[in-house]
Amino acid sequence: MTVFNSPSFDRHELVAFKEDHASGLRAIIAVHNTNLGPAIGGCRMYPYTSDEQALDDVLRLSRGMSYKSALAGLPLGGGKAVIIGDPATQKNRLLFRAMGDFIEGLNGQYITAEDSGTGVADLKIINERTRYVSGVMDGSQFGGDPSPYTAQGVYCGIKAALAYRQNVTSLKGVRVAVQGAGAVGRHLTQLLINDGAVVFVADINPNNLKLAQDLGAESVSPEAIFSLAVDVLAPCAMGGVIDEQRVGQIKAGIIAGAANNQLANAIQGEQLRQQGILYAPDFVINAGGIIDVYHQRIEGSSDNTAAHVESIGETLQKIFRRADKLSKNTATVAEELAEEIFLRPMKTAAA
Repeated sequence: MTVFNSPSFDRHELVAFKEDHASGLRAIIAVHNTNLGPAIGGCRMYPYTSDEQALDDVLRLSRGMSYKSALAGLPLGGGKAVIIGDPATQKNRLLFRAMGDFIEGLNGQYITAEDSGTGVADLKIINERTRYVSGVMDGSQFGGDPSPYTAQGVYCGIKAALAYRQNVTSLKGVRVAVQGAGAVGRHLTQLLINDGAVVFVADINPNNLKLAQDLGAESVSPEAIFSLAVDVLAPCAMGGVIDEQRVGQIKAGIIAGAANNQLANAIQGEQLRQQGILYAPDFVINAGGIIDVYHQRIEGSSDNTAAHVESIGETLQKIFRRADKLSKNTATVAEELAEEIFLRPMKTAAA
């Protein structure tokens, strides 16, 4: 498979590859669209089973960043980086310095931030070799870590979805299934429990599961989480979990979580609509992280960041209303709204 015939290639402006034998770095950077501004997106480290899997992931993730930034009202484009490797065993200083050289060589076409498998400490090493890094401010509210804001945005999105679908304004007694109890899932669990929700969690990492249980969540198996009789299912792990098999198992009336690319294929968006399930498009509800990264970059205040994250709920309700009016699924409507924003400069230039 080549880049151009990949099913996830979508008029990407740039796809670059890097291999560094000395450090063991094997990485891909994809820039999807820069009409609104420079491409910003996280640097993910994951033990992909094949180069094709890594390429597909970086293409889908970078595309999603274009849509995410547009609907979050940010002057940013969409990009992403993936490092092929196990973050538990293969991290080293040389690897991240080589990644910094890779990013610097693109001369600002891509600006990186943290993502699954990487953290602020890793970004600071990357920052030793390139200026094109965001999310490493020691003085920021969470030390540069955007995951609390991602969780806050999902929390706001869950409340917006419940208000729209069930006319519920309180989370007291609301049952939420959180699939994935990593950094974002754990912060989300805490917010939900603090507000009176009953939370069930699943995670393949026993340490993550224990931390969530300590917060008051009830643990269930990774497969059982999708078929629980709950009000809200919140996917907060890897993408593609709402697939042809699982879509019919879901008993939740609302899907609202932090994971990127939750739908395995576009058809699942329509299948959810046909089943009467309200889906909060992932690239809308999980924008809290990139909002935080942007405000760190412009050295904005935490109050401004929090207010911007709160607006995610309003954006979702706009999408829900438009989807119902047009009898379309929410994922399609969200993409159409985003394209009206980030493709507009291209149309103007061509006129």
